[in-house]
Amino acid sequence: MKIGLIGFGGMGKTHAYAVNNLKYFYSPVGFDAEIAGVCCRNFENARNAAETYGLGKAYKSLDDMLSDDSIDIIDICTPNVFHYEELKAAINAGKHIYCEKPLCTTASEAAEIAAMAKENGLVCAVVFNTRFMLPVMRAKELIDAGRIGTPLSFCGRFYHSSATEPGKNAGWKQNKDICGGGVLFDLGSHTIDLIRWLCGEFESVSGLYQIAYPERLGQNGEKWKTNAEEAFYMTARLKNGACGTISVGKIMPGTNDDHSFEIYGTCGSVKFNLMQPNFLEFYDSTKPESERGFTRIECCGRYPSPSGVFPGVKAPIGWLRGHVGSMYNFLSSVEHKSEPSPSFEDAARVQLIMEKAYISAENGTRETV
Repeated sequence: MKIGLIGFGGMGKTHAYAVNNLKYFYSPVGFDAEIAGVCCRNFENARNAAETYGLGKAYKSLDDMLSDDSIDIIDICTPNVFHYEELKAAINAGKHIYCEKPLCTTASEAAEIAAMAKENGLVCAVVFNTRFMLPVMRAKELIDAGRIGTPLSFCGRFYHSSATEPGKNAGWKQNKDICGGGVLFDLGSHTIDLIRWLCGEFESVSGLYQIAYPERLGQNGEKWKTNAEEAFYMTARLKNGACGTISVGKIMPGTNDDHSFEIYGTCGSVKFNLMQPNFLEFYDSTKPESERGFTRIECCGRYPSPSGVFPGVKAPIGWLRGHVGSMYNFLSSVEHKSEPSPSFEDAARVQLIMEKAYISAENGTRETV
């Protein structure tokens, strides 16, 4: 499978790493895949990336890449506002697609893209890579097996400290004109996906956004008026009756990549924190009272087959491992022509939830999803 990579910032490098290292983590991989070309808005950047990282051909434009019949898959790692047009072009060219989240910047665009992909019989996945951290996969197994009973309550958080210094130049993900939203798009999409995947479909949401620093330095180093939320807080009710909160932000001093959840059910609970990626905490209410207590389940490198033993089942894992697993899941779906998960339909649903949360925050209403 020949992959054309669009964009080569931090996520472009991450995706290239994932493709190039599949053979070490999965044995046997079951398919052959390579980054065969790269395209950036600046051709020199594409050429440097191709030469430095061995990524095949540097394309001068997306059209050039899409017209190349040897390219089977388009991997989109560009800023959010460009996704919609790039996705449409790739679908019309008959390419399978792997796209960074969020899928688009509006729910209607995301729904249109998901429908187009389905109508054209293409294998298309969105990158919700935290799903592929082993403790999260283990939590899914326990919940689906009924080990915590019926979910009753949840708390999902994703905290960064990257926007705590107004004297530091803002990044494009803080600029609504490029990101399409604020921290809800950037971090909240991940947390919403996890709660939806683990606990069930959303019924209604209520949102509150926060801008702590109305004025900061912009991307060019000059004074700039903040145009996107720096934190977002949400309450949600699921269709199964579970209720909980989701809070995300980049104004939390002392945090790094603090993505966590707690899910409480009628028979037990699970807890996870990305900063402790090797363990899942599990509480079993069915045990005798004298034996109860949260148990730390060792996850480490114990990924399901055909994951190999590299670097070892007891070796600690890190953030990149989730991206390797996500890429393997997508490419396996392309190889077997099966529906990937998370799919574009999953991404469209997350987009709708975020849009309803924004409407709620603007109008002070509770919005039905």
